[in-house]
Amino acid sequence: MTVSSMASTSDVTSTSTTPSATGTTSAANMSSTFLKLLVTQMQNQDPLNPMDNSQVTSQMAQINTVSGIQTLNASVQGLSGQFVQMQALQGASLVGHDVVVQGNSLSIANGQGEGGFQLASAASSVKVDILSPSGQVVDSIDLGAQSSGMQSFTWPAGTATDASGLTFRVTAKSGATTLTATPLMRDLVDAVSTSGNSLTLELQKSGSVPYSAIQAFN
Repeated sequence: MTVSSMASTSDVTSTSTTPSATGTTSAANMSSTFLKLLVTQMQNQDPLNPMDNSQVTSQMAQINTVSGIQTLNASVQGLSGQFVQMQALQGASLVGHDVVVQGNSLSIANGQGEGGFQLASAASSVKVDILSPSGQVVDSIDLGAQSSGMQSFTWPAGTATDASGLTFRVTAKSGATTLTATPLMRDLVDAVSTSGNSLTLELQKSGSVPYSAIQAFN
């Protein structure tokens, strides 16, 4: 199973959100309110104990800070909406193509089974067991030493097909220590959907999975 670094996804048109006039208006209203309060405070201050320059400067700085935060929030919201829209447009290209996700279903095509796994660290020995739907070992593959990262394997499937329901189990060791090996499988993207700021892929075998769960695409 040849895999490559993941790009992006999404196939549903989502509405872009740009820094709205509402955010700008809110910031302007907030600044106006602060200024009115400051002017009122200065008009009604004690003539014998007036505000000094540092107090006025501090008040003005607070006004600018609040206004800046309001504008920044509006900008961030706009960027978030644009990012989701970009993902949705790019996801359209994934529909009908394979992606790699966590799972242990063996993919079989043209008499050859394929699967993969992720190793957090290098292993001195890796063995893959091919399992029947009932969990019985059908065959085993000795892959020997493997480096850390994403790895793949192939298996001569004979007359078995994708509908045979075969799965696999990976056992990785470094000396006598058993390592964590995360099984990876190939799955077909049927559709892509968005909900709020999240992007979901509808996969043929795995069902609905978040975009962030995709490890790679073929």
